[in-house]
Amino acid sequence: MPFRHKWPAMELRHLRYFLAVSEALSFTKAAARLRVAQPALSRQVQALEDEIGVDLFKRSRQGVMLTAEGKLFAEEIRKILDHTDEAVEKVRALTRGQYGELHVGYAAAPTVEILPTALAAFQKAWPRVDVVLHDLMPKELFGGLEDGTLTLAIIPGAAGSSPAGIEFEVLRTYAFCAAMPPRHRLSRLKSVPVDTIAGEPLVGLRRKENPGYYQVLDRVFASARVKPRFAVECDTISSLITAVEAGRGIAVTMEAFKHVSGKRLVYRPLAGTTEVFSVGIARAKNGDITPAGEKFCEVLRTLAKATGTGK
Repeated sequence: MPFRHKWPAMELRHLRYFLAVSEALSFTKAAARLRVAQPALSRQVQALEDEIGVDLFKRSRQGVMLTAEGKLFAEEIRKILDHTDEAVEKVRALTRGQYGELHVGYAAAPTVEILPTALAAFQKAWPRVDVVLHDLMPKELFGGLEDGTLTLAIIPGAAGSSPAGIEFEVLRTYAFCAAMPPRHRLSRLKSVPVDTIAGEPLVGLRRKENPGYYQVLDRVFASARVKPRFAVECDTISSLITAVEAGRGIAVTMEAFKHVSGKRLVYRPLAGTTEVFSVGIARAKNGDITPAGEKFCEVLRTLAKATGTGK
């Protein structure tokens, strides 16, 4: 039964005082447990009864007993106080990064080597944080970071490819390699020169949606003073792998893609370039990253340092 009366002077401690007396059925014992003076406790409970206009206790020389109204009030107040304690604990846990919801954007294939391991480690350490993953295109990832729907994103990066309001922190770097069908004639080589790759039809992602990818590739081929020929541009990594498997061309990518393609493709190091493919954390420069987000970033940094070249 909810009480709709206004209680301008009432505080949570008044409710706790009442509940202590209702459990001890003794003002003296309740006062000792609460470490307050017994007369002060009696006055507070009496004021509470006056405030709501109901007798909560039957008082006698033998002690006190709850009235029917007092029993009902005790049940309701216990729920309120339990919920209040839970709310306070959750808020404190949120401040410590141990509770809440964390929205993380990612590019699927480039992050396949680091994100699943990081997520497993994070969830084991902080199981009360609900990590919601968003597999999005680069434009959508940057948009989510800018409008705050994403806390952070794990994406491939290239100099100058991020919007002005986004900062990028490198976690891992990978040497470039050529991905091709297992029976391709170049698969017999231990490494494939850049100028040799330039003579082959290439398969890439759509230039409009992936400008950073092409900025890096331009530097790769510029170092060998050759111009590549892209025969196919694909919407997704999955369609890129399918196009290469079907023999429509070779893809210049990183070896971590083998976790996605499996045995469908083979990978050979790219010779003749020092350019690298980077994967890292993107976040809004003026964004309010949560404590849980900071903890997730720290897990990513620790794993990247332990398993790869680091920053």
